[in-house]
Amino acid sequence: MTVRLSTGLRTLLAGSTGFAAALEKGVIEIYTGAQPASADAAVTGTLLGTVTLNSGAFTPGSPTNGLTFAAAAAGVVSKTGVWSFNGIAAGTAGWFRFKGNAVDTGALSTTLPRMDGSVATSGGDLNLSNITIAVAAPNTIDDFTWTQPAQ
Repeated sequence: MTVRLSTGLRTLLAGSTGFAAALEKGVIEIYTGAQPASADAAVTGTLLGTVTLNSGAFTPGSPTNGLTFAAAAAGVVSKTGVWSFNGIAAGTAGWFRFKGNAVDTGALSTTLPRMDGSVATSGGDLNLSNITIAVAAPNTIDDFTWTQPAQ
């Protein structure tokens, strides 16, 4: 289990854009299998669902139903609103990709802001109450927090 940041996200973090701003109004995609070696790499596995605000329809480039964050405090930012998805395929969740609000087909990119990590019921980078995803079944992300390291 390792969180991996894309070159595009690391570039934004090193510049004047923070984590929340880089991924604000984006989405989280949940996939089967093992996460790629890099968040720059193309996606692998089967897309099981796309996490949006209240499971709403999402169009890249539009803020409607994109994921939102509370104001940062003490180096920490957390989700706001209900982050959820309905399964679009059946399978076992293995990893996720958090994508910013831009057109991102999942192909190789060193410029798009992305974060990949593992999915589990506990001890994952993103924990779900059930990693067995069924078609049309609702799923909720109860907690999402990013802590910027002090060193």
